[in-house]
This record gives sequence, C-alpha cells and structure tokens, in this order.
Amino acid sequence: MPSIAKELFSGINGVSFGERVTIVQPVNLYGCTIGDDCFVGPFTEIQKDVSIGVRTRIQSHSFICELVTIGSDCFIGHGVMFINDLFSEGGPAQGNKALWKPTVIGHHVSIGSNATILPVNICDHVVIGAGSVVTKNIDKPGVYAGNPAKLIRRL
Repeated sequence: MPSIAKELFSGINGVSFGERVTIVQPVNLYGCTIGDDCFVGPFTEIQKDVSIGVRTRIQSHSFICELVTIGSDCFIGHGVMFINDLFSEGGPAQGNKALWKPTVIGHHVSIGSNATILPVNICDHVVIGAGSVVTKNIDKPGVYAGNPAKLIRRL
C-alpha cells in the first residue's frame, strides 16, 4: 500500500471567536477572527488572516480565502467564493503570497448564492446578485448583478 505523505484534517484551529457565535459542523476554520453574534454554516472554509465583523451570516459551502475582511451586518449566501490569486503570471501563484491581493467588504453588504468575488473593495450598503462575478471595486451603494457585476439599481 502507498504511504500517506501528509495527512490533513478539517476542523477549527486557532480561531478568535466573539461572543454568541454559531458554527454548524463540519467546517474548516483556522487562524481567522469571527465577531460577536455571527453564524457560519456547514461545509464552509475560512482561512487564516480573515476577519468577519459582528452579526454577519455566512451560509453553507462558502470559501473565504486569506486576505479577506468582511464588515458587520453582512450576509454571505450559499456557495460564495472569494479569490485572492488573479493568476497574474499566467497560472496559480504556487504559494507566492506576494502575488495575492486583498478583498475588503464593507458593512451591510449582502452577497447572493454562488457569487464569485475577486480581490476588490466593496463599499457599505451593497447587494450582489446570485451568481454574479465581481471583478472591479464597488464604491456606490446599490444592487449589482451579472458577469461582470454591474450596477442595476441604486439604494
């Protein structure tokens, strides 16, 4: 039988939790900070150096990679994917974190299911439609949808 070179386990490791946080297992959370009164659904991964603001809900099957900051009172729908590597040199950064870019999500932001968020800044009071791909910074409150996401209505 072939030997296992490295065995890794999902779970919760080195997380700074606020008060009254609800986590539905199984999850993979490590090295992140999760504020008071947050909810994290099952089959979610939140990587190190991620910060989640108070009263934010993260639904199941979402992936929040390193260098993401999410504000307070946000909603992250099912299956939302955050990206920090733009393949700027034609392929994956292969562990070269200097090529990764940060994402900052403001307060009162709702992101619909199966949206993809590239490294961007999103201001407060924004709704991202389900299945949208956010490729550029959003600096005006409103509802955005599509691929690439565009403003469809001001709030």
